[in-house]
Amino acid sequence: MAARINRRDFARWAARTRAMGGCAQPIHLRGRVEHLDPLTGELLHRYTTAREPGGVLRVACKTRRASRCPSCAETYRADTYQLVRAGLTGGKGVPSSVASHPAAFVTLTAPSFGTVHARREKPGGAVAPCHPRRNAGTCPHGRAMSCTVRHSADDGRLGEPLCPDCYDHTGSVLFNALAPELWRRFTMALRRRIAKAAGLSLRQLGDTLTLSFAKVAEYQRRGVVHFHAVIRLDGPTGPDSPPPAWATHEVLADAVQQGARAVTVPTPAAPGLPSRSLAWGPQVDLRPITTTGELTDRAVAGYIAKYATKAAECVGTLDRRIRATDDIGTLPVTAHARRLIAECLRLGALPELAELRLADWAHMLGFRGHFSTKSRRYSTTLGALREARILHNQREHEITTGRLPLTDEDQVLVVAHWRYLGQGLTPGEALLTAAITGTPLPPLNPNATEQGSTA
Repeated sequence: MAARINRRDFARWAARTRAMGGCAQPIHLRGRVEHLDPLTGELLHRYTTAREPGGVLRVACKTRRASRCPSCAETYRADTYQLVRAGLTGGKGVPSSVASHPAAFVTLTAPSFGTVHARREKPGGAVAPCHPRRNAGTCPHGRAMSCTVRHSADDGRLGEPLCPDCYDHTGSVLFNALAPELWRRFTMALRRRIAKAAGLSLRQLGDTLTLSFAKVAEYQRRGVVHFHAVIRLDGPTGPDSPPPAWATHEVLADAVQQGARAVTVPTPAAPGLPSRSLAWGPQVDLRPITTTGELTDRAVAGYIAKYATKAAECVGTLDRRIRATDDIGTLPVTAHARRLIAECLRLGALPELAELRLADWAHMLGFRGHFSTKSRRYSTTLGALREARILHNQREHEITTGRLPLTDEDQVLVVAHWRYLGQGLTPGEALLTAAITGTPLPPLNPNATEQGSTA
């Protein structure tokens, strides 16, 4: 290894690794970029990957999944934090006056699909027994429907059904698949309730008030998603205009409670699978967001951003799609996740449920929506934050290298030719990346090649 580390291009490889922030799954590209005069077509400058270590350009993967790349996921988490907080206190192009607009932190949960092991804490912090039922008896499958264990936070049984055969795996999978539609209907019901409270039609409401939100999906231990959302009331043009005087937090709270109870979504029917109506669970948590106190803008932004980098893998399933060659019985997943994955594949084979694409999203236990979404006028965008970071890095590079930035008169035509070669790090590169950047040892990619490796 020492001979390879002492290669002449190792310093450039290390510099590129630092520039990517220690990305664990970098994308390998080969190609060139040409700068042309837009009037004459004259070649002004050409960059090729031949000058890169091993002739390969590595760029960060930019994934949001912490299980795949902690470094890029941390960048995504930080961007999500800034996006959410800007919609509460201003900044990033959002006026600071938005802090005075009524805003609430709302949690919408899923209904029960069966009794599962849970960790229950009393107000003083003591852990209560899981399900202490003195006369619970047994289920039709002969399993006791009581559990007196005080589960620890890392107990592997958390989220597992007391009786896997009694648990409604079908309902759980279908709820995950239709949760985005249930959320869409909820936002529509929310606007209708607010309009009714103000004595306005929906068209008239749009002329006086805008409903803005940012939400994130979180998996509960039982493998079902629920949503955390920041919901804010603005004036007709968004955060730069104040809402009408009647649009108070009380109006918002009442609309959320009524809207959550009112909306349902039907499931597709199939032979042997009658349609059912899915709704939110009975627990709807709503709390006002303030600049001081227990639930501040910082706390809410941090809470939502934390879940933006997690997916279903945190409940015992995979962070990749199920392949046709996979043996479901040998996948490294929990028993409960295995049953849910099998149910996704079974239901996904029914033509009547083809639009839900359950087989494609079996690793997500049926959920196929975006984990973090926002309304158009809530605040800035992740794309704008990324662009600002790129421009900042370019300026830093220009200052460091002494290169003058391009002026408006220096317009050029940029033509790029890229070819995808692969993704990931070899074991040696992973060790060196962790040592150089101080990041945790990244997960190894068994498909990574030695091409261009300097490890």
